[in-house]
Amino acid sequence: MKSKTSPKKIKVVDLFSGCGGLSYGLEKAGFNVLLGVDNWGESLKTFKHNHPHAETLEADISKVKGSDIKKLIGNKKIDLIVGGPPCQGFSLSGPRKFYDKRNRLYLDFVRIVRELKPKAFVIENVPGLAALFGGKVKERIIEEFSKMGYRVEAKVLNASDYGIPQNRRRIIFVGLKGDKIFHFPEPTHFENAHSSHRKKISVREAIGDLPILNKEMGSEEMNYPSSPLSEYQKLVRKGSSKLYNHVASKHSIRTTQIVALVPEGKNYKALPQHLINTRNFHVAWTRLHRDKPSPTIDTGHRHHFHPTANRVPTVREAARIQSFPDTFKFLGSKTSQYKQVGNAVPPMLAMRLGEELLKYM
Repeated sequence: MKSKTSPKKIKVVDLFSGCGGLSYGLEKAGFNVLLGVDNWGESLKTFKHNHPHAETLEADISKVKGSDIKKLIGNKKIDLIVGGPPCQGFSLSGPRKFYDKRNRLYLDFVRIVRELKPKAFVIENVPGLAALFGGKVKERIIEEFSKMGYRVEAKVLNASDYGIPQNRRRIIFVGLKGDKIFHFPEPTHFENAHSSHRKKISVREAIGDLPILNKEMGSEEMNYPSSPLSEYQKLVRKGSSKLYNHVASKHSIRTTQIVALVPEGKNYKALPQHLINTRNFHVAWTRLHRDKPSPTIDTGHRHHFHPTANRVPTVREAARIQSFPDTFKFLGSKTSQYKQVGNAVPPMLAMRLGEELLKYM
């Protein structure tokens, strides 16, 4: 990733930080992340490993006060607060209960912004939030911040429009103190590229240089077997001498047999009739297509499979599809690593948002 520094580094606190995809991208844009807050200890170990200069706080956000955060960072003035409140309650794959406590965590984000008064904030969430309950959730978020003097803009962005090999759609809220109107970055990659436009990055361009593993082959640390085969691979491999987190998952014989029947780019609908209902989720048994961006990487539910191998992507393959550089190492159990990758904001998208934010801050 290309690093960009600002004359005066803008100080950031990342709430619901997870492993730190949003923080990592913002740092590459020139921001200074001071703290990652999350209630999941394993993800914070990964955050700390990849943001060694930053503090971490493992805590239930509803019990965290602005004064606690200030104390941890040495009473520095916070310029930007970012975060992705857990979205299980808003997700299209879960029950849409307005009063689900998981949906209320964004109110704690609002509270901390009120207490710390940053110049700006960024919230990331699932796109379904925009229309949920007739748009009431979106309106409530904008209303709460408007009362505090922030001008809020919201837009659904697709990561593949910004050079990430994944059709991951998320709603982004950006609030600026005062009357400045934030303009989201223009797309840089297109399905049908021509002239100065760049084509969307494919799964092949993302992971085509990685050894194709089967069963429990691979290692948490290995040498690269070949040179990069695409510009994207050159980008994510920059500065890395080793390949981390590239270990194949073990599946049951039945799972492997079923996956083998799914053609590239297809899902459970392409299975023989007697196998179609073996999983009842709408993206179940999806095999990635080498020459297209991936669907949204999940958090370890094993809905998506490698384009040619009869297994789910390795953690490193999933991380590549999320735009994590190979220098970014994931810690914890393999199940935890998958969840960390799937929950993250793609760092390259965060970097683009950060570069745009610098123009206003």
